[in-house]
Amino acid sequence: MSSNFPLTHAQLSNLIKDFPTPFYLYDEKAIRENMRKFTKAFSIFPVFREHFAVKACPNPYILKVLKEEGCGADCSSLPELMLSDLVGIEGKHIIFTSNETPASEYRYAYEHGAIINLDDITHIEFLKKTLGTLPETICFRYNPGTEKQGCNGIIGKPEEAKYGLTREQMIEAYAICKKEGVKHFGLHTMVASNELNPNFFVDTAKLVFELAAEVKEKTGVRIEFVDLGGGLGIPYKPEQKAVDYDEVAKGIRGEYDRVVVPAGLDPLEIYWECGRPITGPYGWLVTTAIHQKHIYREYIAVDSCMADLMRPGMYGSYHEVTVSGKENAPKTEIYDVVGSLCENCDKFAVQRPLPKIDMGDYVIIHDAGAHGRAMGFNYNGKLRCGEIMMREDGSFKEIRRRETIDDLFATLDLDGVEKF
Repeated sequence: MSSNFPLTHAQLSNLIKDFPTPFYLYDEKAIRENMRKFTKAFSIFPVFREHFAVKACPNPYILKVLKEEGCGADCSSLPELMLSDLVGIEGKHIIFTSNETPASEYRYAYEHGAIINLDDITHIEFLKKTLGTLPETICFRYNPGTEKQGCNGIIGKPEEAKYGLTREQMIEAYAICKKEGVKHFGLHTMVASNELNPNFFVDTAKLVFELAAEVKEKTGVRIEFVDLGGGLGIPYKPEQKAVDYDEVAKGIRGEYDRVVVPAGLDPLEIYWECGRPITGPYGWLVTTAIHQKHIYREYIAVDSCMADLMRPGMYGSYHEVTVSGKENAPKTEIYDVVGSLCENCDKFAVQRPLPKIDMGDYVIIHDAGAHGRAMGFNYNGKLRCGEIMMREDGSFKEIRRRETIDDLFATLDLDGVEKF
């Protein structure tokens, strides 16, 4: 568990009087402090900027907080671009990294000055036909294939991924764009997800820096910025260790001095597009125990389900579970903590040692501040829960209301059913 829940049992009980469970709770102060720590670690580079992965937590209130802390945005769809614009993240502070992208989304990104990060060499001509020209700045996503080893099972092996260009295609792509008059160039890769080994990211930076040097040597193109992607993990399990930002930064700085400076690429701007380590540890899914079941296992059922948090059911991912007011109670029971979805994988915890849970207890699912509410869905007609932010002054703001039946039916022509 990467952080402690910020409310006492009494405080949570009072909050639930105004905002019934289930809901997500985010800690604004903790997010800000973490972002400042992240920025400080990477300030050892001439220019550094984090572009928050909007997909991780696409809420404008969260984005506004991060913008105030100096973040840009990493977007992969039109709605994510629009959310970023809404909070004032603009122009080159937005990197549009998408794949199989419709022309209309490229057009919007271009018109709003975002950096377009192309996912395939054929997209150069597609983009030119879409816009009638190429942007002054272009970035390409690199897929290192078998060059990059040790990737975990969440993101998979690079050579099996649909993303990015091969090394040979990267060289060709920059040469084409230089000939077409593109003036500014970036280089991007993304080969990790929830990785806790600091050396993994140093090795990735080494690959990217060496490719940037090769691009300059073979095409004359000077890469002005590299986006190292995201993938920095968080310690979901109590025995895991958090990634040391300073260790990662210093390791990458060593490769920068070894490769970038001699290649004449200094100053090279360094970007990240992390989501999980920025907000993940500072968001919790709060739910209430409403049923218990005693068959071949002991079950505790809560008023949320994997429609609100699919990671455990989809990936088998671990999230720490605590019971409000019983944090220090002995873990005398073994439970499966489950939701009400008609899928047997709808489990937040499997065979988990926990204190005895009584009906009405508040169950807290930790480290849910990224890829939590964002991955929600409506299967079984489930209504997704809302989101609450605990402000720096200790007050609470509902930053997304819970869904209603009217929301679920909004795209249906209910009046036309009788006439069908």
